[in-house]
Amino acid sequence: MTAADERDEADDHCEVVIVGGGPAGCSAGVFTARYGLDTVIFDRGNSSLARCAHLQNYLGFPGGIDVETFLELARDHADAAGCDVVDDMVETVEREGERDGEVAFRVETQDGETVTADRVVAATRYGGEYLRPLGGDAMFETREHGGEDHEHFDPDYADDDGRTPVDGLYVASPAGERDVQAVVAAGQGAHVARTLLAEWRRAEGLPEGVLANHYDWLRPDSEFEGEWNERERWRERFDEHAADAEVDDERLSTLRERAVDRAFETRRSEEEIERLTDEGHRRLAEHLDPDDVVEAVGSDAVLDAVDDERIREYLEAEPGKRTP
Repeated sequence: MTAADERDEADDHCEVVIVGGGPAGCSAGVFTARYGLDTVIFDRGNSSLARCAHLQNYLGFPGGIDVETFLELARDHADAAGCDVVDDMVETVEREGERDGEVAFRVETQDGETVTADRVVAATRYGGEYLRPLGGDAMFETREHGGEDHEHFDPDYADDDGRTPVDGLYVASPAGERDVQAVVAAGQGAHVARTLLAEWRRAEGLPEGVLANHYDWLRPDSEFEGEWNERERWRERFDEHAADAEVDDERLSTLRERAVDRAFETRRSEEEIERLTDEGHRRLAEHLDPDDVVEAVGSDAVLDAVDDERIREYLEAEPGKRTP
């Protein structure tokens, strides 16, 4: 069942709506979805990055990368993390009223889809008119350009962490100088998502600081050696930072066990790390044209890079047990 199907069964409600599927929006979605929040990204397919001729300063691509492939990778990553990426433009975001004791948002799109959400992240560098019902003129500023006055979403409406005066609304873009280039926008999107998650966790009862802050980090087996292989040591670590928790003992115990479970869920063996490495390479290769690769590096270089041992194992395996 897809996230969209689940929303249909739950009155079209999700926990996080992100408006914009560029570097900032997809990066934010990766963090919220990997945490486990039902996340929908609405993307009109008109990222400001499309104005770039060739992306050459994004870390990890020493030869640069064409914008189309980069955006495909970003959306693929968001999808793999668990986001529901919808090709549609958001027209309005309004207050919905209370849901489970908290104010929710009502999001309406150009194609007539309506969803409600607990949190909204704005990630559209150009245009914020869809947010006007939430904050009115206070969200906008007027600038003079070419002898005429133009109204724009105020990039300083949100603070550096993406918080706004509207409870539950975060802005990853526009964000002043914090999202003027793709690599910075992606970082700001991730940062704002971590702000959202910290406030989500505080609402669950975790105290501000180490316990509320979420770290999306996989740990090798070596991080669980000795005393750290015991759940009790992780419980002690939790208690060291839980002195200011304003919840009863039963709730604190639940939060403690959940935190310990999350810690052990990050554990990866050498075999799992190898599998993840292979999967990462495969997913990247899916976005590359084999003919272009051969033409770019030469057929001899491609043959030299082929793992002969892996080919031999593949050919020697029984047909039903072969894995590419």
